[in-house]
Amino acid sequence: IAATQPSTNWHLKENAREHHTSKFSSEELIVRRGQAFTITFNGTERPEQNLIFIAETGPKPSKATKTLATFDISSTVSKEGWSAVLQSSSSSSVSISISSPQNAVIGRYRLSVQSGTSSPASLGTFVLLFNPWSSGDDVFMPNKAECEEYVLEEFGIIFAGNKNHISSFGWNFGQFQGDILNICLSILDRSLYYRQDPVTDVSHRHDPRYLGRVLSAMVNANDDQGVVLGNWSGKYEGGKNPTSWTGSGEILQSWKKSGFKPVKYGQCWVFAAVLTTVLRCLGIPTRTITNFSSAHDADGNLRVDEYYDADGNHLERGADSVWNFHVWNESWFTRNDLGPSYSGWQILDATPQEESGGIYQCGPASRHAIKEGEVDLDYDGPFVFAEVNADCMYWNYDSATGKKTLIFSKSTEIGDSISTKAVGRDGRVDVTRDYKYEEGSAKEREIFKKARKKLGLEDKFDPTAPKQEEIEQKPDISGKFKVAGSLEVGKDLNLLLVLENLQSDAKTVNVKMTAWSTLYTRRRVNQIWKDSLSVTLAPKEEKQFPIKIKYPEYQQQLTTDKTIQVTALCHVEDGIQVLVKRNITLDNPGIDIQVLGEAKVNKEVVVEVAFTNPIDSEVKDCVLQVEGSDLLQGVLELRIPPLKASEKSSTKFKLIPSEAGPKHLLVNFSCDKFADIKTFKVVNVIN
Repeated sequence: IAATQPSTNWHLKENAREHHTSKFSSEELIVRRGQAFTITFNGTERPEQNLIFIAETGPKPSKATKTLATFDISSTVSKEGWSAVLQSSSSSSVSISISSPQNAVIGRYRLSVQSGTSSPASLGTFVLLFNPWSSGDDVFMPNKAECEEYVLEEFGIIFAGNKNHISSFGWNFGQFQGDILNICLSILDRSLYYRQDPVTDVSHRHDPRYLGRVLSAMVNANDDQGVVLGNWSGKYEGGKNPTSWTGSGEILQSWKKSGFKPVKYGQCWVFAAVLTTVLRCLGIPTRTITNFSSAHDADGNLRVDEYYDADGNHLERGADSVWNFHVWNESWFTRNDLGPSYSGWQILDATPQEESGGIYQCGPASRHAIKEGEVDLDYDGPFVFAEVNADCMYWNYDSATGKKTLIFSKSTEIGDSISTKAVGRDGRVDVTRDYKYEEGSAKEREIFKKARKKLGLEDKFDPTAPKQEEIEQKPDISGKFKVAGSLEVGKDLNLLLVLENLQSDAKTVNVKMTAWSTLYTRRRVNQIWKDSLSVTLAPKEEKQFPIKIKYPEYQQQLTTDKTIQVTALCHVEDGIQVLVKRNITLDNPGIDIQVLGEAKVNKEVVVEVAFTNPIDSEVKDCVLQVEGSDLLQGVLELRIPPLKASEKSSTKFKLIPSEAGPKHLLVNFSCDKFADIKTFKVVNVIN
């Protein structure tokens, strides 16, 4: 090697095209493992003669930990290790095709070259990622459209609301924007695993199963000063309300800018969306999954207990809970530790709910194992199984005596309408059947019993064989809440309580009713309304009782989750109590986006956002937040003057798109009366 430092041409454009990394905006080479890339460098004399390449990663590279490779020029690509094949050479430069093994450690590599006895000369650095397009990779995904969606798509749709009323909002994953890749790599270097043993940690980074688990711990702030701090209190001072985020980029950038202090605040979909960004960025196919009526079984008995007082108020007793919805992740990779039938989608959950191995991490749990009740397989099977399958027990609790009485139990309540975004379009796909057999079927009960048996629970309480004091009597009446009219913030809430006498003699019923504003986790925040009524139902009679909760009654009490729980505890004379409950999620009013004119690459285009105040009082503190990958840098925030009753506001701003194709613009509007009205619009950008 000549004394001069060799200058390297990394062929960024060509290599990126071949490796599906063109969306990264980087001056550094970013390639995928198990696939060749070409570089040209000069500064070598007679290059064919004994050139040796050195690729190394991590703090103490070694051949034993597969973090150091030395390889010379060969005529063919090595099946096992790294290899270099000569493409062409001239008197001043040489072109080499370099291939990494399909199970190489991912991360940033230093590449150098050595000729003869002289010391190695640095060629520079490159980043190596997982390769879902390569059939030998653990993350190989045969379906190309799924690769496009689950690795390359920067826009997602997250489902929320409740099982009676599914809503959705857009999210900007933004995994290819700005500095996100570097931030993702620094997340790995800040994990507890790395801090305890950097050499071993880096040597495990070939394994998506290992990285998935590490990142499920690092995306939450618990234990390790990770990325996002959770907050389910309903009070978000000192940070951003979890419902106000519209993308992961701002969160990851803030984490880095603050010197890696946890970003305030997140709830389940924020953890899941950030984990999606990081895993897609590293090349592991990943999606968000929403489970409706999701159980948080804190004591591992596959059952969730809920307590109510004599007035029908839902009590904060016991650690179990049922959330209106919960969002987690699925990532696609093989499970060499479990066997081929357990490969495919794996469940990861970065929301800090229960500790696993002493820290807040969850998964990967094989989705197939969950469906088959194989809860003893790694990792965290019992918790995930309970999220979609737990049985529900509803108790009446008397705080004076400490006595609890079973009101009823239900085995079909939990794990409803499990949802994810469709591939290549903005629709919802229901994946409930991939998690469990049909509710109420013999097979579903058989799997539930199998899971209980594996956990050693078959002798303890089994809903199909209750203890004496827990035997359910048949109720004399049935009840339900029906929605009458629209469910919209700013409008009165109209419900019907429907009671039916199931017996052939008259029944007198005393009903205690309450409505509470809640978080989406069903945690009570403020009482909104209460009432009681007494009624005698003739034999087999059905009666309807209208309930109206006016907007001014609930407006001050509503949380930004816009959820209300209504309960009616029915005391039947000489009979057993019947609990009627319904969780209601209100919709925000709409907001409208118009693109004025044609959107072209590197040309200004004007966008107009319109909002009409639907209520008969002024709204103030209005803020519009806008973001969208390839449409604008970062997040644009615009303040809007107060709006009088029924007044319409129209706000214009400019975009300069940086790339052609269908791009998603996300808008979030907030004011003192309406929190986080979200919408998105596809902008077709042309060259």
